Amino acid sequence: MRRGRAGATRGPLLAGLLAWLCLAAPQAAASGGQAVAEAEAVAARDRALIQSRLQGMPPPVPGTPDLYAIAFAGDGDEDMFRNEALYFEELSSVRYGAAGRALALVNHPDSLRQTQPLATTDNLRLVLEGIGRQMDPREDLLLLFVTSHGSPGHALTVRLAGHTDTALHPGQLRALLDASGIRNRLLIVSACYSGGFIADLATPDTLVITAARHDRPSFGCGDSGSATWFGRALLVEGLNREGGLVEAFAYAARRVERRERQEGFDPSHPQISIGDSIGPRLRAFEAGLERGPPLPYPHPPEE
Repeated sequence: MRRGRAGATRGPLLAGLLAWLCLAAPQAAASGGQAVAEAEAVAARDRALIQSRLQGMPPPVPGTPDLYAIAFAGDGDEDMFRNEALYFEELSSVRYGAAGRALALVNHPDSLRQTQPLATTDNLRLVLEGIGRQMDPREDLLLLFVTSHGSPGHALTVRLAGHTDTALHPGQLRALLDASGIRNRLLIVSACYSGGFIADLATPDTLVITAARHDRPSFGCGDSGSATWFGRALLVEGLNREGGLVEAFAYAARRVERRERQEGFDPSHPQISIGDSIGPRLRAFEAGLERGPPLPYPHPPEE
């Protein structure tokens, strides 16, 4: 008798579950299809935005080294990466000769509501290839600033919910740069353990700056309203001082080390690698720069 009553109870429950699944499955499929359609629409929007920005860049000036600047804010979960990338786009235009030739790729919810291309590997490839076709590879320079979370395995977070969730690895970034045909490279990787990118990115025509040694974290992540410690020291302070990129790095390394020591953290040891050919080319470019005034950072410093 007890077994019969249990079977009688399970029958209606099973029927109800099957009915719920019949209703829920189409709804889930429709929701998933809508999400895919929205992601594809944003990707198409980004391709159009990038093409428009590339077409609007002024042509290279023969005999004069031109600078092209790209920012890539990989992690869309925190405001600071967006803050730094958008500031870099303006700073490179005002203070570092990239006016009209600067573009930021930003993973952030705001980018979906604004005309801001997302920081995906596909978009980075499109921008690099487009700039590579426009620039004179013999004399023009690329300044690339990448900011995100980094892992001990030297992978940078590339994430925005519903649109991208992957990682950018050193060899992958090197392959994108090589495929673009861009020779003269100034690369800044601001992330924990970012020194692990140097070995793959270094060439005689490349300068690489990283926020930390290959085996050390950097600091300042989690402050959603401001900047990382290295980003603030290099961009907001260093590049608004007199001197060039190498001098700004030296200032930033000292500034970060002092703050780490004051707050009791093990040093992150920011790194720089300067190829034999890029050093003289960078100095020649900076010698001809007409810098604008220091650019205020529009976000309050962290407490």
